[in-house]
Amino acid sequence: MLGNVLVASALVGTALAQSSAAFTPLAAKKFDYNNLPYQADSDDGVRGRQLGYNRCNSTTENQDSLCQTAIINSIDDFCFWAPPRPNETVGDIEGEMVAWCTKEGHGTRIIPEGALQGVQFIQTPHYVQVVGYIDQVKIDLMADDYGGEMDPHGADQRGNPLGGLLFSTAFGGNSTTTGTVGGQQYQQFCLKACDPSYENGWAMCEHIFDRIGCKYNAPSDWSKINGTFEACKGDDQLYPGQYVEGGVTRTYTQPPESLGVITTIPYEPFTPSSSQCTPYTSSRIYTAGRQLAVSTSSAASSTRTSGASSSQASQTSASGSSRASAAASSASGSAGAQGAAQSGTPQSGALEGFKVAGGLVAVVAGLLGAVAAL
Repeated sequence: MLGNVLVASALVGTALAQSSAAFTPLAAKKFDYNNLPYQADSDDGVRGRQLGYNRCNSTTENQDSLCQTAIINSIDDFCFWAPPRPNETVGDIEGEMVAWCTKEGHGTRIIPEGALQGVQFIQTPHYVQVVGYIDQVKIDLMADDYGGEMDPHGADQRGNPLGGLLFSTAFGGNSTTTGTVGGQQYQQFCLKACDPSYENGWAMCEHIFDRIGCKYNAPSDWSKINGTFEACKGDDQLYPGQYVEGGVTRTYTQPPESLGVITTIPYEPFTPSSSQCTPYTSSRIYTAGRQLAVSTSSAASSTRTSGASSSQASQTSASGSSRASAAASSASGSAGAQGAAQSGTPQSGALEGFKVAGGLVAVVAGLLGAVAAL
């Protein structure tokens, strides 16, 4: 179950968000992927301003990116929402989530190697969906966080995350999707985007069931996904919350949070059939994550090498200073010794040289320790 969640659109009032006649709900806005505004959300309501940005490119592509424009195209080219910083629960920062993607070129963070532990991408007549298992710590989720739901509404109609956009080429061109729903729960993720030309897309991607998780919002054969990677064609699911009992189609009503934890659900979700499945190996399709690991390792190695070189140079310099000082003392002979005896203090040149060199070595060792700790 999703422990910390957003209030879904069907339960949303309008008073919070519509503080002015000019307000337009995020879900009602249309955007051109090739001409995005810096921020899709230009309002400054109760939740403040949008944290990140939507105009993302090579200059924003790094592991600190605050890009909030996501993609869902294929099994090797999709994104999901995850925290912008570690050690905070999704429920507390769902409005600030940023895009983490499998592939370079979107101006986002890259999903690290080994994070995705099983993935199924499926395209049906009216939506595309990607679900899977994940090592959530690798995307800055807390180890025991049960996640939350992301959608283009939220209690104030500004979206979760604020200004978050999702595009796909699955429906022709690179179009803004309709009624998107996505989220993470404990060690699982799901993302579904509906065809903007489908008149019932809003119902197919309904997201008022934010407390019962991916199993009910994105039905799949979850027992077979962990450890496998495949892309399939499939049939449409029933609208979220719908189920058939005794030949009668019924709709589940999610109880309010005030009634406590949901302990029973009266149905098992219908899992639509799939076909034309193509298996993949994660290492062959998620190359960006592997390259990130290589780059990170190379950077750490470079830092260590640089540190070692600096240390060696410092030690060589100190040794040279010592030898020069010793040579000077030898050249002065007994006069130098006599001077030291008369003043009652040692010759300071060589000693100070070692002090400086020792200081530099200590600093380099500290930096190496910091790098190792990272």
